[in-house]
Amino acid sequence: MSVGWGQDCVDGVEVELWGECYNIEETTSLNLSNSDLTGEIPPEIGNLENLTILDLSNVGLNGQIPPEIGNLEKLTLVDLGHNQLTGIPPEIGNLTNLEYLGFNHNQLIGEIPSEIGNLTNLIHIRLNYNQLTGEVPSEIGNLVNLEILKLYNNQFNFVSDSICNLTNLFWSFGNYGNYDSNIYNNNLCPPYPECIEPYIGYQDTSECEEPSLCDEEIEVELWGECYNIEETTEIHIFDSGLTGEIPPEIGDLINLEWLYLSYNQLTGEIPSEISNLLNLEWLYLYGNQLVGEIPDSICNLVENDCFIGISNNQLCPPYPDCLTEEDIGEQDTSECIECTLGDINGDSSLNILDLVLISNLILDDDYNECGDTNSDGELNILDLVILVNIILDN
Repeated sequence: MSVGWGQDCVDGVEVELWGECYNIEETTSLNLSNSDLTGEIPPEIGNLENLTILDLSNVGLNGQIPPEIGNLEKLTLVDLGHNQLTGIPPEIGNLTNLEYLGFNHNQLIGEIPSEIGNLTNLIHIRLNYNQLTGEVPSEIGNLVNLEILKLYNNQFNFVSDSICNLTNLFWSFGNYGNYDSNIYNNNLCPPYPECIEPYIGYQDTSECEEPSLCDEEIEVELWGECYNIEETTEIHIFDSGLTGEIPPEIGDLINLEWLYLSYNQLTGEIPSEISNLLNLEWLYLYGNQLVGEIPDSICNLVENDCFIGISNNQLCPPYPDCLTEEDIGEQDTSECIECTLGDINGDSSLNILDLVLISNLILDDDYNECGDTNSDGELNILDLVILVNIILDN
């Protein structure tokens, strides 16, 4: 295979790799396992078009696996394990004769290329002990000849049911030998494919979303309970220590007639979506800690003869005109800022001085609720323009 260390290779006939010359036509096996090699895999390796075996395991290589490896279409075995390689090229999908793929114990990052699904002759895959992320590609389910699949000790976060197509695998939840398949010690989130659920082993699920308790097509989740969108007509949660905000999803319960949430510890604002409940007859929210302004859309309910009970909260004026003093009842307004929008200095007059003050606030990146003339929670040039127009109109 070689014409000698350090000699010039014959151009077009031989390839120089790590100081050795390899005949392009005659080299069918390159086994340098446990050699003292360094650096990256040279792209010229892709010229050895008749290679069937490539073993560069445990030799100290680093960098990306070169895309030129995809030229070696006669390969049946490639073992690059126990190095410091960092990436798998999609060209790996060209190696359709491959039966053994060993990339274990490297520093591989990113996702497994979906092109791996082209390698339908694969029997053995080792990708364990890397830093691979994302989904195990669903195309892996194409590899129906697989007998061994080692994916453990990576950072995969999803695996699809297609993995259950691989009926020749013997799964285990630990590493008990060379002939078992395993996927433990990743970041996989439930639910898991049924075929691997008993063998899922330890998974870091700290970044997983909590699975929904409800059937999202027909139900809404409110405070940990599921309510049928079509069938729910009444919700009674009275004096139950209920906390948090009223979810905007409450507006999805279109057939709700009675909403009774009084004497709890609800906070935040009344969501505008509550006006979607056009069948509502009774709305009891009194005795909570609701804040902010009452949405004007609540008048949609009043027009439909809904009784409104919202007293004993911390709701701020101005109140919608459709509500009576009896509807509003007593409110703790000690935290409310009462002002005319644009009246920065509180002198009950909108003039040039307010324009100067709002300009200074914008320049200093300060917020003032009275200066927020469009009530969008931000103080910027748009508020200044609106104030100028208000002054000119007056």
